Amino acid sequence: MGSHVSVYDKEAREQIESLKVIIDSEAAVSLWERACATKWENHPVWIHGGIALGNILITDKKLSGVIDFGGMGVGDPACDLVIAWTYFLGSSRDIFIKELSLDDNTWLRAKAWSLWKATFELCNIQDKDSNKVLLQIEIINSVINN
Repeated sequence: MGSHVSVYDKEAREQIESLKVIIDSEAAVSLWERACATKWENHPVWIHGGIALGNILITDKKLSGVIDFGGMGVGDPACDLVIAWTYFLGSSRDIFIKELSLDDNTWLRAKAWSLWKATFELCNIQDKDSNKVLLQIEIINSVINN
């Protein structure tokens, strides 16, 4: 991780194409292309590389730890911001985004990372009628429509 989102360009486009009957593929490609046209303009920062629900420990409704530092490195923080769409909803997402005070292009790349991850997950779910599918579609819709 820490690389530019465009390292997954081929895969992302293939995933979006394969899902065009269940997602707005035109909006997804548009977001993807806009994100790929941007880059992190600041010094590289430390990143976790895998901020996901399974790697976040919560105790008494508070963050108590983060695990799995196998993807840790330096680079663009956008890859760690996927959590904005995979964990936070509504006003909590708005607060998270506001408090980090990052530029619009970083958030655009974060949306693209979220799109890539959700389309990857969606392509690999066998039972297309499962709740897991609905969750990934919700993530995709939230990043392409906001």
